[in-house]
Amino acid sequence: METVLMRGKPVADVYREAIAKKIAVAKQHDLVVTLAILVVGDDPASHVYKDRLVKLIESLGGAAKVITCPADTPEEEVISIIKKLNRNRYVTGIMPMMPMPKHINSDNVGAAVSPNKDVDCLNPQNIGDVFMGRSRFAACTPRACMATLAHYGIELEGKNVVVIGRSNVVGKPVSVLLLQKNATVTICHSRTRNLPEILKQADVIVAAVGKACFVKPEMVKEGVVIVDVGINAVDGKLVGDVDPAVAEKASAFTPVPGGIGVVSNMMVMECLTRHI
Repeated sequence: METVLMRGKPVADVYREAIAKKIAVAKQHDLVVTLAILVVGDDPASHVYKDRLVKLIESLGGAAKVITCPADTPEEEVISIIKKLNRNRYVTGIMPMMPMPKHINSDNVGAAVSPNKDVDCLNPQNIGDVFMGRSRFAACTPRACMATLAHYGIELEGKNVVVIGRSNVVGKPVSVLLLQKNATVTICHSRTRNLPEILKQADVIVAAVGKACFVKPEMVKEGVVIVDVGINAVDGKLVGDVDPAVAEKASAFTPVPGGIGVVSNMMVMECLTRHI
């Protein structure tokens, strides 16, 4: 059995061309597509992600507006900044970096973002539209999972798919998107009993548990498709939620790094330009 390495760059490149064209068309009409990024505090991952998004939007011909605030900024002030960005006609989309400091309610922050400028599906209205099947613009990482599976021709209809993780940003929304493709979806989490037995029945596994190398070879069947969403730092290296040794049993898998994360960044740009 030949294993397919589902790299993210070829997937992202397909979207890159279409997005760059949209941004160029907007520029012809004197509109500079601008992503506003709000970072509160000093979370290293947030700043790395912010820098990548800035580099990406500029490479596509757009612009970035970065707002940084101290970690002790009151929630009311953060929401006030977002409301000003909502009213700013030169701002196309808004991306508050998560997680926020503990004293800030992230749900309140997400709800403050205008639905039309919400590029990572944080506003409850946009979340509801996705769950009702009225919009395909879920959060960027779930859409990246689906775009990658589609690009590599992974058939989902009727397949048993196990999602490990039930977060609002990955596990729950990717489960909804998989259901829309007629997959049979099981969501597993920290309280799930007999997880290895459940995983062994899976045709496709989406790992979003946030634990390094959590899924082991003995937990999966031959020919399984692996979508590894995890990014964990171990001994100075980035590893996923799936043990690399699982690749020997998989028919297709996403690498870490170089897999879903690459596509996820481009999904932000696609959502940014959805109204153009």
